[in-house]
Amino acid sequence: MELLIIIVAILALLVIGGGTTLLLRPRRRGPGALPRPPKAPAPGPVGRAGQADEAAAGVDVLPPVAEPSAPDLERPPPLAGRLVRLRGRLARSQTGFGSVLLGLLSRGALDDQAWEDIEDTLLAADMGVSPSRQIVEELKTQVRVAGTRNPEEVRAMLRGELIRAIGPDMDRTLHAQRHGDRPAVLLVVGVNGTGKTTACGKLARALVGDGRSVLLGAADTFRAAAADQLQTWGARVGARVVRSDREGADPASVAFEAVSEGITERVDTVIVDTAGRLHTKTGLMDELGKIKRVIEKRATVDEVLLVLDATTGQNGLRQARVFAEVVDITGIILTKLDGTAKGGIVIAVQRELGVPVKLVGLGEGPDDLAPFEPAAFVDAILG
Repeated sequence: MELLIIIVAILALLVIGGGTTLLLRPRRRGPGALPRPPKAPAPGPVGRAGQADEAAAGVDVLPPVAEPSAPDLERPPPLAGRLVRLRGRLARSQTGFGSVLLGLLSRGALDDQAWEDIEDTLLAADMGVSPSRQIVEELKTQVRVAGTRNPEEVRAMLRGELIRAIGPDMDRTLHAQRHGDRPAVLLVVGVNGTGKTTACGKLARALVGDGRSVLLGAADTFRAAAADQLQTWGARVGARVVRSDREGADPASVAFEAVSEGITERVDTVIVDTAGRLHTKTGLMDELGKIKRVIEKRATVDEVLLVLDATTGQNGLRQARVFAEVVDITGIILTKLDGTAKGGIVIAVQRELGVPVKLVGLGEGPDDLAPFEPAAFVDAILG
């Protein structure tokens, strides 16, 4: 009897357990049943940060749109120390001049003919008559007093005289620093073919290398290529160019607009490029004076830089005289000094104008514009 009760109890437990399992099992959908809607994803962050979450939740996500990247701007080296770095180029082009002088001065006997040869060598280097004679007289005195022909002592005497002739005390500071609420304004002038527009681009690049902000004014409105050339130089270092969209526009108005925008944008330096002009063309030279007067209605013109081609020699001096009569030249940029130029032109042009050579071009590269340093220049000449 007890065994029967136990069997009945077990059977009852099995029946109850099977019914419960049937109740918990989900019922199969019929053929026409609608699928359950998917659970809505939890709200996530808006924007690109949330796209990965949406993709994980099964939602179609558009690929992110690539933003246009700014062009990589070049980082030019600063102006300081460039002449020492480029001195080798200058030495290669001027070695003949220095070696001839040293050879003449080291002769056993310096008679009148020897001194004439020394003076002729200086004249052939485009030094000019007056500076050449002065250097020869000073050297005569020193050689007579020292009574030596030692090559090192002769070289030291010649070096000292050349440095004195160049004028080591002349102020060669490039005034390109913002002052008060106005940018420094640099007006660049010169004849055709001297490399004036290129000098503007290289100067802008060098100033950016010094950590300054620069705006370029394309006031050469007669040559569309000049504005395009400036645009190319500026784009490489992030310097904006103000230009006219009309060929032959009034250059004074373009210069005025460039300076005005430079004031508004609070840039450090505005460089205004002007059209190359022959020094014999009176009308164009008068226009140059007008550009300067119009700029001065908005700001001070801190520098008027005359670009001279060093290879033109004494002809460059005639050009320089006329420009100096129209605008007050404050400094000279001497280009192509590494080619067939003769180093004496530095002394001659400074004597003629009474203003210093501030910058020299020593090659075709973008960073081959350098501040002029008398001692480094003479050392390069003498080898």
